[in-house]
Formats: sequence, structure tokens, C-alpha cells
Amino acid sequence: MSEEPRRHDPMPEGFAGGGRLEFRGGWVGALSPFVVFLGGVSWLGLSGAPDETGFGPVLVAAMATGVMLARDPEAYAEAVIDGMSHRIVMLLILAWLLAGILGVLLRESGLIGSLVWLAEGSGVRGGGYVAATFLVCSVFSTATGTSLGTILICAPLLYPAAGALGGDPAFTIGAILAGATFGDNVSPISDTTIASATTQGADLGGVVRSRMRYALPAAVVAVAVFWARGGADATATATVAGPPGDPVGLAMLVVPVIVLALLLRRVHLVVGLFTGIGSAAGLGMLLGRFGPTDLLFLDADNFIASGIVLDGMRRAFGVSIFTLLLMGLVGGLEASGLLDRFVSWVEARAATARSAAWWIFGSISGATLLTTHSAVAILAVGSVARRIGEAAGIGRYRRANILDVAVCTYPFLLPFFIPTILAASMTADTVGMPRVSPLDAGLRNIHSWGLLVALVLSLAARGAREDGRQTTR
Repeated sequence: MSEEPRRHDPMPEGFAGGGRLEFRGGWVGALSPFVVFLGGVSWLGLSGAPDETGFGPVLVAAMATGVMLARDPEAYAEAVIDGMSHRIVMLLILAWLLAGILGVLLRESGLIGSLVWLAEGSGVRGGGYVAATFLVCSVFSTATGTSLGTILICAPLLYPAAGALGGDPAFTIGAILAGATFGDNVSPISDTTIASATTQGADLGGVVRSRMRYALPAAVVAVAVFWARGGADATATATVAGPPGDPVGLAMLVVPVIVLALLLRRVHLVVGLFTGIGSAAGLGMLLGRFGPTDLLFLDADNFIASGIVLDGMRRAFGVSIFTLLLMGLVGGLEASGLLDRFVSWVEARAATARSAAWWIFGSISGATLLTTHSAVAILAVGSVARRIGEAAGIGRYRRANILDVAVCTYPFLLPFFIPTILAASMTADTVGMPRVSPLDAGLRNIHSWGLLVALVLSLAARGAREDGRQTTR
């Protein structure tokens, strides 16, 4: 295969070289499946699509575009399958299934109601309630590792309660979104934590510990802003949905503590999740929150099964299929050789640790905006970040933190991403409370804004120190 660039290929100098898989239209044809995907996802997102389930047909159409434009359709199909079969993808899917079960167990145990009971009993109102909402969602998202699950579970309970407790509606849903962001960023069972650590060859415990330098300052700022600005006149008549909370459910907090302790001791993720599921199931039954038949019920007459275990697994089906299909799309792009050419082009320009760090930040930012999926964005550019970072001497924890902190900003701030759309949709049809737009929800996610500022300042400060060292040599 010729290494000379085609005449119609307007790539910048340094991108020359043919890929293993050729497309009609050159690099434009190779990127066309992603253009179809991004256009379809943007349309669905702005139309109010609630989750990844509706994105499946768009991904199928994007793959069909790749098949039509590939000069060897069979080779493209094999590349798609190769992209789906990465070990990290299988680990993420298994983690989602197990984390889904753990999340439903914690929900059914009444943990959220108990946390709300604690806030009400403490006399927390107004901005204090909004700050407490952020903290409650942070605990839940860290325990379950799911941002979307946190929004789905916490918003229907905490948002209506803001009307009776004097919380500003927009700041309340922003606090829920911010709390979901916190756990997505630091939880050792979060998909982004797993993806960022694994792609950079780092251990989960070390990554979580090192990430606190970004997460905790941003969280402190978020609490202060929510407390100061989150208050409103308690004119709404909304009440907390569901059964009243009680202190018994607070005992379930021991479950996430056990899981977190195990993972910080570098116990395998799957082992930690199974331990958490067993602990939550046992403690929940001991407290009388649910019984064995609630965990799994077999209806022989209708040939169906139901229960907490299946409910938890079903939560992972949509995101698992979405991730498989999207990683297949990434596999087709990798087979074109464009990513390798991009790495070579960047390596030639990332001569220092400072420039390499900024290139990693730019790459993950672009991938997040392109794929609209945090974990998939990390998987797409993880190998690129590792090669560039290792060549420039950037440590594995720092590389993982740049990747993860970046993907915990845009999707939780911009109005055409799933988290902001989902959070806004949770405010609809709530008695006594107004509907909040995705834009307003994202603007009031103080934690994600804090993360973005902390990351940019870290990159700038580290770069300034490196420039100083180079000047004195």
C-alpha cells in the first residue's frame, strides 16, 4: 500500500501515510460514520431522547455508512467486531451489570429516604437543603458508580422536596447533577474511573486517591455556592414522594464503605462488586427492607422472572449495547490508520510534558464532543494519551486524571448531552415545581465548572513550572 498521501486528502503535513483499511473519499470517508452518528445523536438529544436506548438505530446507520464507504466491506465488518471485543469493554459491561444490581439494592433499602430524613431532622432548609442535596447525591453516586442512575433515583425524591424546604428549583436540579458528577469522577466502580485507570495502566486505588486533589476543592466550592445561592421562598406545596424516610436505612452506608475499602486495597473490581452485592442483600434482608422473593421471583405460570436482581441488570442493558456498537464504530476508524497518523502528528508537536498534557486534554475534549459518551471517549483516545504521555514522561495517574476530569465536565454542562437532558426531564410534571431546561441545569452544576477550572489551572501551573525548569537549565 502506497505511503504517499492522495491528492484529494487535505490532511495537515504529518498525517501522510495510508491506513490498513481504505475508504472512498479518503479520510473524509473514514470519518463519515462518526458524522452520521454525531448528527443523529445531536438530533435525538435535542429532541428529548432520555437515554442511550434510542441511539441504537443511529449507530446501526453509522455502521451501514462505514460498510458502504469502505473499499473492503468485509474487512470493515471484521474491524467493527474487533473494536467491540476489547477486554476493557467486557470489563465495563460486567461492571455496569453488577453496579446496577448494587444500585437497586441500595435504592430499595431506603437509603435515599433515610438521608432525606436526616436532612429534614437537622433543620436544613433553603440553600442548606440544596447543599445537602449535592452531598446526598455525591454519596449515592460514589456508592453506585453511576451518574445516570443517581439522577434517575435521586431526582424524583429530592427535587419535589425542594418546594417544601425552600430550595431554588434550578439550583436544586443543578445540585443533583453536580452530585452525580462527583461520583462519576471519583467512584472506583464508575465506568470513567475504570476506563481512565485501565487505559493508562494505573491501579484504581491510586487513581482515586490522586483524583481527590481535583474533586475535593471543586466540591467545597460547590457546597459554598449552593448554600449561598440555592435558597428560595418555600411557596411550593410539593412533598417528598414515596414512603417517609427513617434512620434505619442509614445502616446501608456500610455497604459502599466496604466496597470502597476493598478497591482502595486493590482488590479486583469484580470481587469488590460481588462483595458489595452480597453485603447489601444480606443487610437489607436483616433490616426487613426486602425479602428473598424480592431479590428474584419466578412466575412459572407466565414464564417470566422479576425482582431486584433483574431490575438492576436491566439498567445496564441500554448503555452496554450503546457502548458495544460505538466501540465497533471506533474499531472501524482505528482500522483506517487515522488514529495512528494522529498520534504520530501529535507526538511530533508534543515535545515537552507541558505540550503533551495539553494535547491529551484537547484530544479527550474532542473525543467527548464527538462521541457524546464519557467512557467511550476515554476508550477511543486512551491509547493515544498513553503513548503521548509516556513519551513525554507524564505519570499514569496524571494521565488518567486528565482524561477523567475532562469527561466529567462537558456532558454535565452542555445542554445536548444525556446527563443534562435527563436531569431536566426529571423536573417535568412535578406538582408545585417548575420545569428546568437542560441549559439551566448545566449552568448550575457548580461542581463540573469547578472541575474544569481546577484541571485547566493544573495544566497551566504544571506547564509554568516546567517552563521555569527549562529556563534554568
